[in-house]
Amino acid sequence: MSELNVTERSRLRRLHKRGAFDRETINAILDAGPLCHVAYTIDGRVHCLPTFQWREGNHVYWHGSSAGRMLKNAPTQEVCLTVTHMDGYVIARSAFHHSVNYRSVMLFGTPKKVEGDENATERLKTFVDQIFPGRWDTLRPMNEKELKATTILSMEIKEGAAKIRSGDPVDDEEDYALPIWAGTLPVQMVAGQPAPDARLDPAIPMPEDVKKFTYR
Repeated sequence: MSELNVTERSRLRRLHKRGAFDRETINAILDAGPLCHVAYTIDGRVHCLPTFQWREGNHVYWHGSSAGRMLKNAPTQEVCLTVTHMDGYVIARSAFHHSVNYRSVMLFGTPKKVEGDENATERLKTFVDQIFPGRWDTLRPMNEKELKATTILSMEIKEGAAKIRSGDPVDDEEDYALPIWAGTLPVQMVAGQPAPDARLDPAIPMPEDVKKFTYR
């Protein structure tokens, strides 16, 4: 099983036992949900923006407005992309040992702009179909204006690390005898009941890709 490059900035200095560098673990965290944050440096100032990411093989992709400064400047600099899933509260016998169970990935690299309308369209199709399988082919095709307004960035999954916490609270040994409840409170992201658009024709049925939608 191959691993990511571990450099000085991606090395875990605290709680290193929670670290993981194998691609299988990192890919699973990326694939578990689309929301990520990407940090850029523009004019000497750091900006961190939320966006959606998706993975194809050994590359991670994200998109945004072609007019945005972040995406315009990204191919000229290194960025930091993070994904975090909160899995639960960890409730300990002391305030100090309260924590959370989580899965996270931090990736470093210099992204590249996806060139060509056909290539960009294929990447966006993969993005949509990973969330709503089969939906892309039911949609009105993207037009030239929309493609021009959209920038897609690609970054090789090469440098970074995952960090994971799971299980019970870890209290001081003498605290286990205290009459204080301790344990974990699981947290999940779930999809609610779909709400039709107010202008939707009532005769149009809900498609299977929406009916079956769940966060993986």
